[in-house]
Amino acid sequence: MPSPDAGPLDSRTLDGGTATPATATPATATPATATAAGDLSAAGPADLVLGTFSDTPPWLIEPDAMTWRRRVPALRSVTRRSVPELTTPPRVPPLRRMVRTVYELGSAVGLWWLKERRQGNPTSRAALSRRVRVAAEHLGPTYIKLGQIISSGEGLFPAELVNEFRLLRDQVPAEEFDAVRRVVEEDLGRPLEAVFSRFERTPLAAASIAQVHAATLRGSGVEVVVKVQRPAVGTLVRQDLRVMAWLAPFLIGRIPIAALANPPALVELFAETITEELDFRIEAANMLDIAASLAELNQRSFVIPRPHPSLVTRRVLVMERLDGFRFDDVVGMQAAGLDTHAIIRAGMIGFLEGCMISGIFHGDLHGGNLFVRPDGRTALLDFGITARMTPGERHAFLRLLMTASMNDVRGQLAALRDLGTLPPDTDLDAVIRDLNLDGPPVDPTQLTPDELVAEIQKMVKQLLAYGARLPKILMLFVKNLVFLDGAIASLAPGLDLFAEITHLSLYFATTHGERIAAEIGVAPEEYKPDLSGIKASFGVDPNTTHSLTYAELQERRELIRSRLRDRIT
Repeated sequence: MPSPDAGPLDSRTLDGGTATPATATPATATPATATAAGDLSAAGPADLVLGTFSDTPPWLIEPDAMTWRRRVPALRSVTRRSVPELTTPPRVPPLRRMVRTVYELGSAVGLWWLKERRQGNPTSRAALSRRVRVAAEHLGPTYIKLGQIISSGEGLFPAELVNEFRLLRDQVPAEEFDAVRRVVEEDLGRPLEAVFSRFERTPLAAASIAQVHAATLRGSGVEVVVKVQRPAVGTLVRQDLRVMAWLAPFLIGRIPIAALANPPALVELFAETITEELDFRIEAANMLDIAASLAELNQRSFVIPRPHPSLVTRRVLVMERLDGFRFDDVVGMQAAGLDTHAIIRAGMIGFLEGCMISGIFHGDLHGGNLFVRPDGRTALLDFGITARMTPGERHAFLRLLMTASMNDVRGQLAALRDLGTLPPDTDLDAVIRDLNLDGPPVDPTQLTPDELVAEIQKMVKQLLAYGARLPKILMLFVKNLVFLDGAIASLAPGLDLFAEITHLSLYFATTHGERIAAEIGVAPEEYKPDLSGIKASFGVDPNTTHSLTYAELQERRELIRSRLRDRIT
């Protein structure tokens, strides 16, 4: 693992069929490739027309030559079809695994109840979070992955739980090297030394599904990173999903967060996100698709590592090695002369364009999955969770974000309904009336603790009455927004949020105005952002508040949190 005070880092990702391995040669190794690279020396490598890759390729991307790609559509289909089976409560769950799960989680809650429950908040919550995190570690990859997803949900989950589960990102015990060797040799069909002249025994990082090792390809001398799936993780994940599916119906209404989220729906959502991660051929295809999407948008502020032309299997993924600064290394970036404000702005634009225009985006942004290159471009890693929208979902997202910027409450609700958050026959006018969405803004900082809790409980009850749920696409979108929110705190705390939202709105109207007009009927010259609804969502007066820095927003949030802590025991 890199040291906490390190500057530039090497690329690494954290978290599938035997392929016939062929060691790739650098992009200048063959006459044809050398000519292509040489002719484009000023513009960059030839494959930059296919994706947002680095300017120093270890090999060039030639999609038709990547034989592992041919099976990916069928693999995606099989994976999608497996989810209903895995999440339908079985008559009899895997008994040994169920007993282990109940024992670990039950022991965690039971010991907390006996020893720490009466210590008072937040000490009590921190103790419970620690015990649940330890139980997740004992239960292994599936629960560690669930914890990692929760750790990216600051603002969605209790702060103590988020902080504790962040330890799962960098402190997952690594597999023994003999197990890693066995997986690599089984999938590549050759001894490790026949493919790599160097393969570091200690991983760069280890996570729930896989771990990543630095290596050097034999023959070419190209430095790469190798992502290796943990042995038998696929079998264990499927067993755990069946246990979760069996237990989920018994949790409905028994714990507050489960009552809000609908445990069976959460199991289905989690199954959808984790099953595709179990085949690295799907992940490698995701890398190419995201890179192509960004290139089509001319969004060159990002770099995607190139997957190897042939060394990609179900459980092994060899890819280009990159370097850069940790995303929270503000001191290092500023010392290198990088504009952290520009990095945040590019990140927001790229993410929103993926949602609104391309219909595909990285679904698991967190500090371990991206870093900033010395040239200021952001490298994206780990594409196991990638959000792919249907045309209808993308259109709904486009309408959601555009109507939000125009303060069209009914339009936002209609878009949320079309995303699956509300049932198709929902009376939107009744929702607006019941939730008082057309009334004056309520400043939560001016409410007493009792009033604040009552408002939250009232809204949750009303949403549940309408059958509200959190679909996968929206969950990934919100989770990424939460991460970007935290990134602003590190990289640009003085950012004027209202000015930035206006800039983003005008960017989309200018850059994609004709397409947006064709899809939702808003002509570019008629588009005018209205921030009153956004201001109201922050709890400030739309008429008197003209600017709000992120640091000021954080102060308001902390005041709200403190009042909730004082009220909730």
